[in-house]
Amino acid sequence: MPTSQAPLVSVLTPVYNGDAYLRDCIESVLAQTYPHWEYVIVDNCSTDRTLEIAREYAAKDARIRISNNTDFVRAIENHNNAFRQISPDSRYCKIVAADDWLFPECLEQMVRIAEEHPSVAIVGAYGLRETEIESVGLKYPSRFVSGREICRARLLGGAYYFGAPTSVLYRSSIVRSRHAFYNETNLHADSEVCFEFLKEHDFGFVHQVLTFRRERSDSLTALSRKLNTYSPMILLELVKYGPIYLTEAELRQRIQNHLRSYYAYLGRQLLKVRERDYWKFHRSKLAELGYPMSAPRVAAAALAAAFDFLLNPKNTFEEARLRIQGKYRPYVDFRRPVEHRN
Repeated sequence: MPTSQAPLVSVLTPVYNGDAYLRDCIESVLAQTYPHWEYVIVDNCSTDRTLEIAREYAAKDARIRISNNTDFVRAIENHNNAFRQISPDSRYCKIVAADDWLFPECLEQMVRIAEEHPSVAIVGAYGLRETEIESVGLKYPSRFVSGREICRARLLGGAYYFGAPTSVLYRSSIVRSRHAFYNETNLHADSEVCFEFLKEHDFGFVHQVLTFRRERSDSLTALSRKLNTYSPMILLELVKYGPIYLTEAELRQRIQNHLRSYYAYLGRQLLKVRERDYWKFHRSKLAELGYPMSAPRVAAAALAAAFDFLLNPKNTFEEARLRIQGKYRPYVDFRRPVEHRN
């Protein structure tokens, strides 16, 4: 499609101290087969060479511009700063984290799906996390699905199709619809916007691996795994969006099932003697969502976990082996249905 006819895509990279991989990220945008894009890099007061690298590329290509925060802000707030930078002419919006990069056909394939299906507000695709394909895809050859259908399936314990921020494309109209596109109080705000906007829009999917994502030890993903922010995230989704997508009976059963799984997990953590901040986090999140933590229930779950270890020690040793090899994915991996995490 000639550039003059192609819809404008705003590519955004909110970044803080990302000089280690920023060049790879920028080069992947420059290598896109899709011709009509703008690229906004929002620097969050970096103390390394991030700003210098960004300016180097902006000087060479007029499609790249830089926004430099005057004050340091939290990561999700910086994402919202980036969303507010998109051009008024932008039809689509694509996040690419500074640690990540896009395969050359990413924008072309995602825009094609959105253009073919005007009801689609969010487009996903398969993504590569280091050496593993991490996304769940629609049944081939389906390329779009009702937003309400996919959200309802997820809330009922189905697979997580929404991927990570780098692996989805948003229609710019939904980004512009509110001042803060991401909920800055929610670490998993990218998941929340899917439930929010798919009430009235559909979800598209490209059956290709289009993005690459690194996993750093100091990333939000690593923090989420360490604390298990996914269990309260799922409970939040049920409490906030269950009444929209589920029947009363379905919602009641799902919350019961999730709390059962959540407490089983907490019981296992009690045996591991987790730090005070860990318990403070889960206690506060459960209270915020209207389900204060029950100490007797945690103790009962720990006792059940102890008995399970005595009866099935092989499972515990296997988990330890995977941890040593760096292959362990904790019970809280939100890409799988909650009842099937181990």
